[in-house]
Amino acid sequence: MEIRRAKAILEAILFTMGTAVPLPALAAALEQDVQTTEKLLHSMMDDYVQEDRGIRLIELDGSFQMCSNPDFYEYLIRIAAQPKKYVLTDVLLETLSIVAYKQPITKAEIDKIRGVSSEHAVNRLVEFGLIEEVGRLNAPGRPILFGTTEAFLRHFGIGSLEELPAIAPEQVEEFKQEAEEEAQLRLDI
Repeated sequence: MEIRRAKAILEAILFTMGTAVPLPALAAALEQDVQTTEKLLHSMMDDYVQEDRGIRLIELDGSFQMCSNPDFYEYLIRIAAQPKKYVLTDVLLETLSIVAYKQPITKAEIDKIRGVSSEHAVNRLVEFGLIEEVGRLNAPGRPILFGTTEAFLRHFGIGSLEELPAIAPEQVEEFKQEAEEEAQLRLDI
C-alpha cells in the first residue's frame, strides 16, 4: 500500500473515532503489521509538528488519538461554545420524579398524575437527556413509554433506581390530599 494512502486512511480513522484507538486495531484496519503501522503513525506525528498543523497525533498507552494543537488553544476557546447548563424548574423536577418512580410511563399517565399537560416538561427532560423513550405501550395508538437515563443517575449521584429515596406512606397520603384540594379549587373556578 502506498505510504501516502496509508497515512490518509489512518487520519480518517482517527478523525472519525475521536477517541484513542489501539495500535493493533489500526494495524488490522490497514492490513499491515503493528511495527509498520506504528512507523506510519510516528511519521504522521512528525509531519504535523513540522508543518505546524492545527491538529496533532498523540500516543496514549499504546493507542493513538487525534487532537488539536495545544499552541492554538487561545483561538479555540474564543469560538468553542460553553457547555449548556440547564435549570430544573419545579415543573421539570415534578415531572422527572413521576417518571423516576413510575417508569415506564406514558405522557398521558404523567398528565393524569400532575393534573395538567406535561408536553413541554417531557420534551425538555428528553432534550436534557434525563429521560428517554424506552418503548411503546401495547395499547391503541401505541403511546410512547418514558424512563430515566444514565445521565439522570449521574446527575443525581445514584447508582441505580433502587437507590431512590422511599416515599413514606403518610407522605403519599399528604400528596393525595393536596392533589384533591387542588383539583377541587380548579372545579370551583
